[in-house]
Amino acid sequence: MFERRLYYHIDWALVAAILALCGLGVVMIYSTTADPTRVSSHLWITQLYAIALGLLALLFTLTLDYRTFTDKSHFIYIGLLAVLLYVLFFGTAQMGARRWIPLRMFNLQPSEFAKVGVALVLAKFYGENRGEPQWFDLAVGGVLTLIPLALIAKEPDLGTAVTLIPVFLAIAYLAGMRLRILGIIFLAIVLAAPVAWMFALKPYQKARISTFIDPSQDAKGAGYQQIQARITVGSGGLSGKGFKQGTQGQLRFLPVAHNDFIFSVLAEEQGFAGVLVALGLYLFVILRALESARLAKDRLGSYLVLGVLASFTFQVIYNITMSAGLAPVKGLTLPLMSYGGSSMIATLAGFGLVLNVRMRRFTN
Repeated sequence: MFERRLYYHIDWALVAAILALCGLGVVMIYSTTADPTRVSSHLWITQLYAIALGLLALLFTLTLDYRTFTDKSHFIYIGLLAVLLYVLFFGTAQMGARRWIPLRMFNLQPSEFAKVGVALVLAKFYGENRGEPQWFDLAVGGVLTLIPLALIAKEPDLGTAVTLIPVFLAIAYLAGMRLRILGIIFLAIVLAAPVAWMFALKPYQKARISTFIDPSQDAKGAGYQQIQARITVGSGGLSGKGFKQGTQGQLRFLPVAHNDFIFSVLAEEQGFAGVLVALGLYLFVILRALESARLAKDRLGSYLVLGVLASFTFQVIYNITMSAGLAPVKGLTLPLMSYGGSSMIATLAGFGLVLNVRMRRFTN
């Protein structure tokens, strides 16, 4: 349970940086959607509700001892798989994907919570094993990761599915996985790439990769977002065009600007200065969380923090490079800033665990 003295050990600097990113995201969502003539004019208010629910989730994962969550992680993991299976058969289908469970207030996307669930079960598995993980241990961790990954990819949501891989690699590496093994895994992925291209990737996924290399080959189709993202980021200059003064985001040249490309809108309206502020906040959050992993009183806490952080960091890096036109377009939101209730709640719940580990480093 929560002891009052633990209140003084909460990392308030990390909390402030997280809230600053959430606030910056709301401002950018308001800038791109707050127009009475548009159906999406209320999205920034919905995002505020999501932040409120996310803070409740953060308080919940902060209040209970993180070891309580890891002890029950197998139940959480099984429940997660059950929900992912439910989505495949009974979920709401939108834009050719079946990813959501309709609730009264919003559509719940269970795949977003898989990152926290996998981090919990892997932290427990490797935390209970002593010594360097053997091939069997790595295989078990890989299977625990691949099962939800496959279910999420089946929706299809390959972008979110891929974010589970850094969770496994980070925890396994911290547990003692040698770089030689990591090299073998990387080589296997490279060798499997042609097979995946031929048999696993869908036509629209192949189009995203090919148009990333040369967006002009389908400038009005698959390459459109790539081209517009580059234009949007580049047009901001040093100081930006000003709040609600951007052309790409305001005039809808850039699709889903409030979601996947929120960083592009920030670059256009606030320029290089605004980009530096956002990047500085993200870097502070990442470094502060790494410090929490270093200060953890046990291996279990370190594994848990690094697992949560690995997925978060991968998603931040990929979204920012994608927004700048330096990576293939993929439906990966920018954590804490992009519009999305499930993403916000899951991310804040994960950071509740990070704060939990740091806060309890002085307890028995």
